[in-house]
Amino acid sequence: MNQTIETILHRRSIRNFAAKPIKEEDIRTIVNCALHAPSARGLQTWEFTVVENKDKIRRLAAAMGEALGNPSYNMYDPQVLIIPSNKRDSLYGKEDNACAMENIFLAAWSLGIGSVWINQLRDVCDVPQVRKILDEFQIPSDHVVYGLAALGYSDETPLAPKERIGKTRYIK
Repeated sequence: MNQTIETILHRRSIRNFAAKPIKEEDIRTIVNCALHAPSARGLQTWEFTVVENKDKIRRLAAAMGEALGNPSYNMYDPQVLIIPSNKRDSLYGKEDNACAMENIFLAAWSLGIGSVWINQLRDVCDVPQVRKILDEFQIPSDHVVYGLAALGYSDETPLAPKERIGKTRYIK
């Protein structure tokens, strides 16, 4: 089995991160992989914001937690956040960002870095206290965040892959 397929089949979401910084070179590689994701009609209407400052990550998590009515919300306290955003009026922005997120997760896993999709920002990115922080991160106000990637080295033993089920048809 080749390395790409091995990575796809064994990647797991990680929700407990070690307090260990991620090498800058690895972060840049992961973002470069996101930039190489498919984009409808090649428009690439996305932007990627990388937040490496733990205090800023915690401030965003606290604002999100307040907006969500969950004061203990912490996005699993990652070392790094990668926030893909896309133009609100982009017809395929959500799909483009999903492709970029998958590349982020696969690239991270292949480098020994854990990740998890955080989808709650999608519902609260325009709540004033959250939007204020996104503005500080220079995420354009005409952009929406459908999800973000929380990254860090795993501080847990990921569960073994479970059998995947779903209807599959092969038509010849």
